[in-house]
Amino acid sequence: MALPAQDERTMPAVVLRELDQRPLEQTLAEFVALIEQHGHVIVVCSGAVPEPVIRRLYALRSLLESDRIALFRPGLPPLGIAVLARQLRQLASCDLSPGVLASAGRLLTHYIHSGAVLGSVAKLDRVPVTLKAHAKSWMPGTQFGVVAHPEPQLVRIGPEAVLNGPEFGTWMLLAKGQLQSDWIGGLAKSWGAHGLRETPLPAESSEWWGTGRLIEFTSYLADLSVLYQLVTSVRQTSCHWCGIDVIGDRCVFCSATPPVYDPPPRAPEQRTPA
Repeated sequence: MALPAQDERTMPAVVLRELDQRPLEQTLAEFVALIEQHGHVIVVCSGAVPEPVIRRLYALRSLLESDRIALFRPGLPPLGIAVLARQLRQLASCDLSPGVLASAGRLLTHYIHSGAVLGSVAKLDRVPVTLKAHAKSWMPGTQFGVVAHPEPQLVRIGPEAVLNGPEFGTWMLLAKGQLQSDWIGGLAKSWGAHGLRETPLPAESSEWWGTGRLIEFTSYLADLSVLYQLVTSVRQTSCHWCGIDVIGDRCVFCSATPPVYDPPPRAPEQRTPA
């Protein structure tokens, strides 16, 4: 799902639709046009995307024999994925190289808190669920507060229910499914959110959370200057294989890691005769 632009500088998104259903030649031509227009392509997709779509993405990258396509599947719920993609679109307007921009995705995931209010956890397999919570999910009217990222948390919603949140100022984005809950407003207040915004529920959310009775939420940094400062404060290196500038220990375009050199052999000890 492509979220609306955060500000006038936010770059537009390209939504790759029905990759596994359209002819290979058609999707290949779409990628060729994107590379010719932009030079590099960063594909951000959810872990709930069907496996045939992922296979098609790797097939396209292989057919093009291109190191200019980065495939990024962070362990975030669908709404968190949408927020991260928009943050990268914001940063795309800055003076960042393609490798640094693509690498920024891994960095920014640490500053995203994603969860949901669920009407049932019977089919939830993304977060550890106790047997007791499974049993209570069959009770009418029971709701659960869940955080999937950065650290799994699960509580039964009640007067004393608390979820640990970010220790810095954020905005909160809501996507409502087939569930009503006033608890989310109190959560936003306890997390110190600057405000609440709403958006439609991503198509993959029901599958990701195991139920359509949910309200998905994500807490995130919205200010472009803060995002830019975070990314540029990290040391940049050049990939030893393709030469592109990156941050982190793995190139997002060619997947190369820094070479490991064997330590030089130790010189034999010189013994002094007694």
